[in-house]
Amino acid sequence: MEFNPTNPIVQLCLQGMAMEEKGDNDGALQLFVQAWQEATDNFERFTASHYIARRQTDVAEKLKWHQTTLQLAQQINDDTVNSALLSLYINMAKCYEALGDAAQARQHYDLAEAHKDVTTDKGPFYHGTRAALQVGDMLTAGYRSNYHADVIMNHVYFTAMVNGAGFAAALAKGDGLERVYIVEPTGSFENDPNVTDKKFPGNPTRSYRTSAPLKIVGEVTEWARMPEAALEKFREQLGKNKGEIIN
Repeated sequence: MEFNPTNPIVQLCLQGMAMEEKGDNDGALQLFVQAWQEATDNFERFTASHYIARRQTDVAEKLKWHQTTLQLAQQINDDTVNSALLSLYINMAKCYEALGDAAQARQHYDLAEAHKDVTTDKGPFYHGTRAALQVGDMLTAGYRSNYHADVIMNHVYFTAMVNGAGFAAALAKGDGLERVYIVEPTGSFENDPNVTDKKFPGNPTRSYRTSAPLKIVGEVTEWARMPEAALEKFREQLGKNKGEIIN
């Protein structure tokens, strides 16, 4: 299942998040409910129910929507949504605590612990850049961030989604051609904390980072390129983004 930022349901959720940032939680909830009503598959329903859950003020209703989200995640059962299970179980445990059900709270905290630091994605993995590289070259940490020029990165970033790597290549600094390389991690890796649960539940973009080198094993030349107008909008948003990067 491929996460797509131009998906209509994803767009409704993005609009809802923008309203949350402005303090209009009621307006945000209306958009999340609209997303739920217009969803056409389980991933869209999973995404919408996550946001409906977090806007509930009644604990029992919040728990009900978390349970719905969990059921949808279990039906989908792939790397796009499984990374959300850790935070989902923690949220459910907190609901059970608030409802006075200590046994269920403990059970869900245990389930959350079982999903801690679990990365099951087997790839293939991709890295998007404008640098001209060769098969056998190693990508290493220690370079400036594409998104925060004053930050020297402690990790190398990659994704299991070729279109996501192409998007990163389009946003990369420099004048070179957009390139997407097939890479192999040479050490352990983790979910990228800059995206995991920051906007969408879990790690639907299947974005990862490692402090070990990435070995280039190939290159792809075909991926779905985002329209230039959409890219410009993302570049503008990046320019306005003053948030901290987790390095």
